[in-house]
Amino acid sequence: MVFIKVHQLAFFFGLMGNIVSFGVFLSPVPTFYGIYKKKSSKGFQSIPYICALASATLLLYYGIMKTHAYLIISINTFGCFIEITYLFLYIFYAPREARIFTLKLIVICNIGGLGLLILLVNLLVPKPHRVSTVGWVCAAYSLAVFASPLSVMRKVIKTKSVEYMPFLLSLSLTLNAVMWFFYGLLIKDKFIAMPNILGFLFGVAQMILYMMYQGSTKTDLPTEHQLGNKTDVNEIAVVAVELPDARLDNVEGSARPAMK
Repeated sequence: MVFIKVHQLAFFFGLMGNIVSFGVFLSPVPTFYGIYKKKSSKGFQSIPYICALASATLLLYYGIMKTHAYLIISINTFGCFIEITYLFLYIFYAPREARIFTLKLIVICNIGGLGLLILLVNLLVPKPHRVSTVGWVCAAYSLAVFASPLSVMRKVIKTKSVEYMPFLLSLSLTLNAVMWFFYGLLIKDKFIAMPNILGFLFGVAQMILYMMYQGSTKTDLPTEHQLGNKTDVNEIAVVAVELPDARLDNVEGSARPAMK
């Protein structure tokens, strides 16, 4: 009889979490290919990618502070790289006002915010408590990101249409949350496990809504069509560990789970 040790099982879930999160991080590729072909990012928002970059950098910082957190570091390193690439393409093809707005947010949120956190942690938090402090920050941020699908779920109920909530994306985010939850549970890391419980619940709720309204007739919401936003904040993919943000063109509410 073959017995699997806890650390081997943890590695398996962490590896699977990396694989699923890798796919989630790559989900916006069709969107940016379209931006490249049109030579314009007009109609799209940069906020989802700024939030996803913030999530990846936070988790990367957390992983670096932990001991032997190679699976957390690996996926969030890739997350930082791919999100920076998305933002670079967005800024390159964005109108002047959108470009300036995006650059300001990057400086404030991604550079200033992370820099301030690192400074405060090193100056004010005793060394033995630094990992847990950063872990709580990551968990809080991930919980906020995982709650983002509420807006798209509300839209599905109002319009009786699942146009903005692809089933495969909801499924991948749910699997992502499951993998990182068990990874966090097995290595006894509550900062990774806890947020993914919420991510799993929202993922299941999205799939239930999809099945309920899959064949329904779409009801338009005029005010939202007037806004013309094609990309929603909920497109963010958080990596499980992430603590969890996922993006697809015209996807409004699928928080990319923070990839852990």
